[in-house]
Amino acid sequence: MRRRRRPVARVKGGGNDGACGAAMEAASQEAQLRHVEKDVLIPKMVREKAKELCSDKVEDFTKCCQENGFFMVVKCRAENAALKECLTGHYKDSTLYEECKQEYLKEREEFRRTGIPSKKRQQKVPSSM
Repeated sequence: MRRRRRPVARVKGGGNDGACGAAMEAASQEAQLRHVEKDVLIPKMVREKAKELCSDKVEDFTKCCQENGFFMVVKCRAENAALKECLTGHYKDSTLYEECKQEYLKEREEFRRTGIPSKKRQQKVPSSM
């Protein structure tokens, strides 16, 4: 069954607020995040930054796993617990989330302005300087 879209009520402004109203509407639209952005894309950025911030614990756990092979489940519990604690602390950090949110909004605005994704923008470096 298809969901029907509800009509949007539009309020007509009187006088000179046309340009100002459009600017305010654009600003509020920029600040709003879609569900996928809020619950998937920004947390993905948080996880990537948390892995960078906990890189020493990631290396310790990886080294332990490589050295112990099949027995890593038993022998690497301490390293796993330390890694999990470090990552969980960063996942729950609201300042890191806000930092990633602002970075995402900046990338989204740049994409909307240029039409070029950030990954391709970073790859395209002028070769003749």
